[in-house]
Amino acid sequence: MPYLPHTKEEIQSMLSTLGMTSVDQLFAHIPATQRLHESLALPEAMPEPDVLQHLKELALKNQCGDDVINFLGAGAYRHRIPTAVTEISGRSEFLTPYTPYQPELAQGTLQATFEYQSLMCRIFNMEISNASLYDGSTALTEAALMALRITNRKTLLICESVHPEYREVLRTILGKHAELIILPIENGRFNRAAFKDHLNEKLAGVMVQYPNFFGIVEDFQEIADLTHNVGGLFITSTPEPMSLGLFEAPGSFGTDIAVGEGLSFGIPLTFGGPALGIFTTREKYLRQMPGRLCGETVDLEGRRSYTLTLSTREQHIRREKATSNICTNQAHCATTAAIYLSLIGKEGFRDLAETNAAKTRYALQQFTTLPGVKAKFSGTFFNECVIELPISADRVLTELRKENIHGGVNLEQWYPNLKNCLLVCCTEKNRREEIDRYVEVLRKIL
Repeated sequence: MPYLPHTKEEIQSMLSTLGMTSVDQLFAHIPATQRLHESLALPEAMPEPDVLQHLKELALKNQCGDDVINFLGAGAYRHRIPTAVTEISGRSEFLTPYTPYQPELAQGTLQATFEYQSLMCRIFNMEISNASLYDGSTALTEAALMALRITNRKTLLICESVHPEYREVLRTILGKHAELIILPIENGRFNRAAFKDHLNEKLAGVMVQYPNFFGIVEDFQEIADLTHNVGGLFITSTPEPMSLGLFEAPGSFGTDIAVGEGLSFGIPLTFGGPALGIFTTREKYLRQMPGRLCGETVDLEGRRSYTLTLSTREQHIRREKATSNICTNQAHCATTAAIYLSLIGKEGFRDLAETNAAKTRYALQQFTTLPGVKAKFSGTFFNECVIELPISADRVLTELRKENIHGGVNLEQWYPNLKNCLLVCCTEKNRREEIDRYVEVLRKIL
């Protein structure tokens, strides 16, 4: 009772209004086996200073990203966030209006959204962007559902080099409503021979990751062309869009729907969220695109203004005609991304991409100087590479943690055939001294 905010008088007033005599009667519809019948084992109340000190002690037990030498990636990437990004995005006019419920009155929010959409179209070289979705995995799933609607077909092909957790989200949401075929990889890449076995009039879409889960940058022009030849849609997922500052944008090689994860654009990792689902497509598919879209127009006096337009959401049109049940967007994350990209600029975007690629190349070169360590795959890499170890990957990671190093991700959990293989990530936050330290410690472990 001391932890409940209601007084006995308030509880009795509530019960009288409901025509009940006890709290037990209020919760009678919950099975007795699911109800708690004893008091919670909660400690006595503490004075506020003691509570704050206790919370501080608990917080100190956490290891934050910058407290360790970090080489983790696999879909969530550490990048430097200029202080100006945090200061500007934290202003009340950006932070509080999380969604434009009265859009015509929320011109500032809509303009920020419009700028975000414009930036995504330029980065992905696509014609249309929505106002964002929840994260990269749900954006890919919405792209798959969109392909099913457009083609009126039921078969989807997804490459095994797409993020394993993205594939799990896709499989969960699709359920039995579509046939999802996993295309096995070949040397870490798209398996062209196996792909051609599935080219038929039943194919709704082909989904690939660019760069793929192993950090490999592939040429998908031929795959896109062959997919179009049978009437299917070509879909790319880019969990690390920083790569598009250096490599060809998805829209340049025939992509119909290009999605991504916007965490890299000024958004802190914060234990995995909130994230930012990027969704771009061709203008001809505009009315099948999920989520909300902000457009530019003029008001009665001819002044530039912004409005929500063609919102094919169940909030705005008949539910059976809605493209999805996406009811909002990551408005503040999208605004933060727009602020970040505006501050670093076009040249800064490219410079960061080049730095990330260079760090990866240097790390891989150093790893392969160690006895028994080799690059599992070849090619052009961005941010991530896969190294094969002569001993257990789990053992190596455990020993590295003792030296305050998070050495990467053991791929065997998702790819049993990649035994003793680590996915190692380097961004601009990994100084050369940190890479050298990692290599030196790994040398001693081996």
